[in-house]
Amino acid sequence: MTSATLDPGADLRARHDRAFLGHPAGLGWLAACELWERFSYYGMQTLLVLYLSNYLFLPQNIGPVMGMDALRAAIENVTGARSPQQLASIVFGLYAGLVYLTPIFGGLLADRVLGRTRTVVLGASLMAFGHFLMAFETALLPALACLLIGVGCFKGNIAAQVGDLYDPKDKRRASAFQIFMLAVQIAVIAAPIVCGTLGEKVAWHWGFGAAGVGMVIGLFVYLAGRRWLPPEAPRRAAASTEARPPLGRRAWLQVGLLVAILPLLMLSIVGNQQFQNAYPLWAEKHLDLLLFGWEVPVTWLQAIDALLSTGTMLASLAFWRWWATRRREPDEIGKMALGCFIAAAAPALLMIPAAAADGGAGKASLAWTLVYTLVNNLGFANILPVGLALYSRAAPRGLQGVMIGIYYLHLFFGNSFVGWLAGFLSEMPGARFWGLHALLVVAAGVGLLAVKLVFGRLLAPQAEAPEAPEAGEGSLRSAA
Repeated sequence: MTSATLDPGADLRARHDRAFLGHPAGLGWLAACELWERFSYYGMQTLLVLYLSNYLFLPQNIGPVMGMDALRAAIENVTGARSPQQLASIVFGLYAGLVYLTPIFGGLLADRVLGRTRTVVLGASLMAFGHFLMAFETALLPALACLLIGVGCFKGNIAAQVGDLYDPKDKRRASAFQIFMLAVQIAVIAAPIVCGTLGEKVAWHWGFGAAGVGMVIGLFVYLAGRRWLPPEAPRRAAASTEARPPLGRRAWLQVGLLVAILPLLMLSIVGNQQFQNAYPLWAEKHLDLLLFGWEVPVTWLQAIDALLSTGTMLASLAFWRWWATRRREPDEIGKMALGCFIAAAAPALLMIPAAAADGGAGKASLAWTLVYTLVNNLGFANILPVGLALYSRAAPRGLQGVMIGIYYLHLFFGNSFVGWLAGFLSEMPGARFWGLHALLVVAAGVGLLAVKLVFGRLLAPQAEAPEAPEAGEGSLRSAA
């Protein structure tokens, strides 16, 4: 347990703490840990679909992979025979989706048994082990299993700890999660350059090993910052659940609505998540990757995306701060709907070079990656982090970890769906492929607007239970 856990005044001091950009110091430690965890995650992920489709799943290499025959049979019983690229996209999509399903169980483990701090430490340790297992080709599936369980223990609980630093009604919680996501963006810039270059230019396993080193660093950062973490709630043994206040009707309705909008959130991410699945495979064939006579590694496209998304996240923070001084700031669902409409323009614009390639015009300029990522990230800056803020704020007391895990369900379904959609890359004209993604993201925006119009008051901050801070307490924490 942390020192804060044993000190009843630690929570009050944390609320007065403005040591990190006007936020509690714990936000800085949690963001730094998340940075290294995401470095390891994206360092491995940026290589995975290329590694599987270009090497491991080729007929001459796939045989020794432990358990692969059973997994391939299970997939092809549903989808029919799959080429190496299609099988790689489906396995990648399943992995990228399942890392957002397991946080539900990690939330339960933390809420009921171990507490968040111990669960995060367990998750980080499993993830480091899984990354190092990736060095062995036969151990692909055990390695992915360790990573899935580790992310489940880690991801939802560290996000819930960020939320625990703030009062439920403090709107600046959204900016805290955007700062938290900025740490992710820094990691996504560095991970493809370090791990991607090692994997593509030296050997695949060097890239995976670098990801494992990053996770070990993240674990040490988390342990070093324990005294600044939010205090643990009392132990949640089965008997202690009797002390938890029962949920009222409004709280159950809020939980139901948060679950009901998951399909819309799933559709909202398909354009963004395809950048890590189908886009690098499309780019290998249809983008001119030569720059001053040197072939740019495909994995570096992820770094370009992250660099631009860092700028768009900062721009979003600045814009909403400016907007709030002049007009009423939209609620989370309003921001997310707006983000969908902007993000949908990214795959729509990609239809232009795809149509040219379909017509035999040759390879498109690398600049199209800049166009795609800039527009997509302008929208996505107001989708994922704002959704985290919504679920963290609206979750009933005692269920925050579980509700954050439920929020990540849309990424499970979304990535699984994206993996299936990516199979059409080799069967559908490129312009139609990307146009389909644009329509799906627009549909999500329309659906979120409808939810806001019909059910907006149910999730509005002023509709929460009266557990508000005393007058003036909310002013103790400034926006970053």
